[in-house]
Amino acid sequence: MRPAVVGAGASGTLVAIHLLEAAVRQGMPLELTLVDPDEETGRGLAYGSRDRRHLLNVPAGGMSCFPDDPHHFVRWLADRGTAATVTSFVPRSLYGDYLAGTLKASAARAGTLLTLRRIHAHATDCSWSDGHARLGLSDGSSVTADHVVLATGSPSSDSSWAPAPLRTSPRFTAAPWAPGTLDHLRALDGDVLLVGTGLTAMDIALSLARPGRVIHALSRQGRLPQPHAAPSLPPVAPEESWSDLPLRRLRAKVHAHIRQVTAAQGDWRPALDGLRPLTNSLWAALPEPDRAEFLRDSLSLWNTHRHRMAPETAEAVSRIRRSGRLSLLKGEILAAAPTPDALTITLDGARSLRVAAVVDCTGPALRLQDGQNPLLDHMLSSGLIAPGPLGLGLACTAEGRLIPRNEPARPLRSLWTLGPTRRGELWESTAIPEIRRQAAALAQGLMSRATASDPAR
Repeated sequence: MRPAVVGAGASGTLVAIHLLEAAVRQGMPLELTLVDPDEETGRGLAYGSRDRRHLLNVPAGGMSCFPDDPHHFVRWLADRGTAATVTSFVPRSLYGDYLAGTLKASAARAGTLLTLRRIHAHATDCSWSDGHARLGLSDGSSVTADHVVLATGSPSSDSSWAPAPLRTSPRFTAAPWAPGTLDHLRALDGDVLLVGTGLTAMDIALSLARPGRVIHALSRQGRLPQPHAAPSLPPVAPEESWSDLPLRRLRAKVHAHIRQVTAAQGDWRPALDGLRPLTNSLWAALPEPDRAEFLRDSLSLWNTHRHRMAPETAEAVSRIRRSGRLSLLKGEILAAAPTPDALTITLDGARSLRVAAVVDCTGPALRLQDGQNPLLDHMLSSGLIAPGPLGLGLACTAEGRLIPRNEPARPLRSLWTLGPTRRGELWESTAIPEIRRQAAALAQGLMSRATASDPAR
């Protein structure tokens, strides 16, 4: 079997791990190609930070690579001298190490069954002939595969909210996780404006805060992510079925469930956590107008309660707010005027700020952006793939098989995806607990297809 996985961040690495494990279980020879320009495997943007103040926002007990071995990550940490329990929130950099180390261990177990190619280049185009794919690469070479998995992660923000004078200023940072960016921002004199008040903004604020500097964090709603409880309570699922409810009635049911659980346990979190196993099916049952209404009216509230800060992160953020080094603002940028040594930012409400830098901390974009990924641009324009519902991710089947634009009723090619590119179909598809299940199912599905097509097995 010859699969090619495009993307070597968390999603791509998890697929590769599960393909290797499936090959070992079934004794299937595997020629696996992993394509990504990054020098390191497993980190991507999510786990590339080396600042140990940047913590996972999921406890270690929820971060195993293997759905059927939930303590694997905790054991890995213990084996390397890191004291952690299932409830610990550990540095994100450790999780990048874990993904790379687990891939290496799986490759060692595969032994002579495996031929692994790790190509440090961009995939730029894709074509199919006689059931085989050819991936063109940015270094001028190409890869031939029987199966292609797109593990390209979340699209980056296009910073379209920023006025043109701001976007073109050298004092504007569009990609805060790019190598060397935080070191550059730390070295600047003066205050800094972060646009966005979510998890990305809080990590950047902790990295940049220092005496004599104010970090301003701005968003339309001015909401910070809620903290995880310490200790946490177990999830509480609804007592009744909510299948096939329109958004208005579903929203009322959710609110009633949260009130009931909060009254009984003194905390709303178990109620929201109890919805997680149901989210995919509830989202799938909503008609597109209801999904669009949710994105328009409820997305900010959902994100701040669903995607929470580690308790240690929340406490650190509270400290810099109390010290005056972090200022939370609600509003929008109306204009920007560069000067030789600063930026003057005009906000709504006749407010202005003078800052040394502005950083886009709005996080991943909801929808694919033209020009960010040459492979996706090529495949979309050629009709090999199609945008997902409401433009979220890519159109795919319940198994993650990509649906071509020109043949929507008949996905013929062995072309797959997982993770954030499945948001349109699943909504909840960006966290490790969901991605690892998708990776395991995808790998086993490919292995089963290869076994069924090989008459000698």
